[in-house]
Amino acid sequence: MIIFTTNFGDIEIELDMEHAPVSSKNFLKYCQEGFFEGTIFHRVIKGFMIQGGGFTADMDEKPTRAAIVNEANRGLKNVKGSIAMARTDAPHSATGQFFINLANNSFLDHTATTNVGWGYAVFGQVTAGMDVVSKIAKVKTCSKGEHDDVPVDVILVEKVTIKED
Repeated sequence: MIIFTTNFGDIEIELDMEHAPVSSKNFLKYCQEGFFEGTIFHRVIKGFMIQGGGFTADMDEKPTRAAIVNEANRGLKNVKGSIAMARTDAPHSATGQFFINLANNSFLDHTATTNVGWGYAVFGQVTAGMDVVSKIAKVKTCSKGEHDDVPVDVILVEKVTIKED
């Protein structure tokens, strides 16, 4: 169990080590290293998702470790409340950024082992704090530099707590 303490409240996430071991271990390692503390939710698209894990409040991108293999082909679905790896157009480019689905986004699921069909790897589920996620989803957004859908007010990850079972 991972608890993200934000300036909007706590979000609890349970990782799925069985079905998405590479993504889960990658995310956990970033949590253990304190990487996410001081980052923001930098992209919010109403009715779609909230994205974080890569930028400071000044919109400076944090350096990450190497990209990981895409596990979107392991059966987990981009349903409301699931957490998935963000990536570029290249299927195996995910590093530290993640997003929480605000709806059932089946168009993000794996359909084929092609660039278009790979999908986005789900690796866990929000188990508490969907009210916080919903509050974040309603914030006003703007464009900052080359980034669209950036919250006007900073949504900061203040602390990350790892609770062992």
